Amino acid sequence: MIALFKKRIFRSRAFLLLSIFGFALLLAGCLSPKLMQGEIQITVNAAGESIPLQLPAGSSVEEALKNAEIEFSESDKIAPPLYTLLAEGDEVQIIRIREEFESEEEIIPFEQQIVRNESLPEGETRLIQLGQNGMAEITYRSVYEDNEETSNNLVKRVVIHEAVPEITMVGVQAVFAPIPIPGIIAYLAGGNAWIMEDSTANRRPLVTTGDLDGRIFILSPNAGWLLYTRRSEKDPAEEINTLWAININGRPKDPINLHVSNIVHYAGWRPNAGTRIYYSTVEPRAAAPGWQANNDLYQINFNASWSTKPKEIIEANAGGIYGWWGVNFAWSPDGRKLAYARPDGIGLINVETGEFESLLEITELSTHSDWAWIPGFTWGGDSKTLFVATHSPSQNLVSPEESPYFDLSALSIVNDTGVEIAPQTGMFAYPSSSPIRPSGKEYMYQIAYLQAIFPMQSETSRYRVIVADRDGSNRREIFPPEDERGIEPQTPIWAPEPVPGQEGDFLALVYQGNLWLVDSVSGQAHQITGDGLITRIDWRSLEAK
Repeated sequence: MIALFKKRIFRSRAFLLLSIFGFALLLAGCLSPKLMQGEIQITVNAAGESIPLQLPAGSSVEEALKNAEIEFSESDKIAPPLYTLLAEGDEVQIIRIREEFESEEEIIPFEQQIVRNESLPEGETRLIQLGQNGMAEITYRSVYEDNEETSNNLVKRVVIHEAVPEITMVGVQAVFAPIPIPGIIAYLAGGNAWIMEDSTANRRPLVTTGDLDGRIFILSPNAGWLLYTRRSEKDPAEEINTLWAININGRPKDPINLHVSNIVHYAGWRPNAGTRIYYSTVEPRAAAPGWQANNDLYQINFNASWSTKPKEIIEANAGGIYGWWGVNFAWSPDGRKLAYARPDGIGLINVETGEFESLLEITELSTHSDWAWIPGFTWGGDSKTLFVATHSPSQNLVSPEESPYFDLSALSIVNDTGVEIAPQTGMFAYPSSSPIRPSGKEYMYQIAYLQAIFPMQSETSRYRVIVADRDGSNRREIFPPEDERGIEPQTPIWAPEPVPGQEGDFLALVYQGNLWLVDSVSGQAHQITGDGLITRIDWRSLEAK
């Protein structure tokens, strides 16, 4: 009986515990839905206004703003962050952010530059370029927080047009003794054209616009004219330059606008043809190198009062390998043959048909840059030979297009034979032939060319001037002296006639921005100017005027 009684008590206690546990579970199940479905009170502060909101518990800041139909942007400052879960009594702060951009024009003052020039009498001044202020557009960014400006910063500055400096030329005394010269030397200094006549002391300005770009600067062989190019006033991407001519005889004449533009590689006179010129054009481009060559050729005749319409000799064409860079041309001294040079070879042009006749294929140079190499070339004084820089193969494991070797060769037009006359000259040999001279029973001429000081790095090397007989013999280095710095690449200019008192013919060169005359036999050099402004020169006979 006692055992039975204890067993009943145990069962009663177990039933009581299970009942309590079940009731607790039931109570918990009833309370949870009541908490999730409850509401909380929060406040949204925006634009100086407090907005009370009643939201379901567990709402985030982003849900609260959407439920309240309060719009906001990514630039607005919201605290706490959008993902934050809100609790009773929380506050949400919204700061409205907006940006304003304001642009205005800014004047760029022009600079004043003074250029010393030995060609003017000492103390005399000449305004060669008017100054002009430039213009820039500047843009500011203002940031407002709830309509109160918190920052104002410059974010962009675009130059609409650059300032043009005012350039005044001041005459200084020439420090070098004058020497007599045959004919006329034209030279380009500080964007202006000057000439020396009979003596290096007899100098006068020819063109003083201050905008000659030096791409074309050449005296006519028989008409007393200077052909030159001027920088265009337009954007270079629209027009690079324009072609002009001026008569050098007598008192100053007005320059003639030939209404030709975008001349980069070639414009020149045809010998024994009066005022007949030929030129090739390019199409301006904004991207480097600034043009796309047309590889064309035109002819025009002109005088002081009229000019013919351009006559097309060669129509625009691809121009072979690297034809985008361009092609160069040269008339023979007798004016009967026209040669061309381009990155992949040289040849002759049939002026009547415009057809190309290849004479020598040249391995093009891969520059891995935005420029192409055109072989320097010239006619011999007898109009029977072309002297040209050639690209030689390398013995090392280098592709032919990347070979650093360049030689000077002579190509006979009479029998189509070619010979090497100077090895390892460098890519900028720029040969130049002297006028033909009587020598006993024959007529002879010499060749001047440039020799790279470092032939394997001839693209960046400086050079020395070499003179040799037309077959490459009797080679001699004449300028500058071995202990002096070499010259920049250029074409040496021969005197049109012998100079009295000199062993050989004079060569005119630009060295460190100054004009030098060098005896082709003795190497004796005469510095003619000292202001360092000269960039181009040409020399013609007075008898050719």
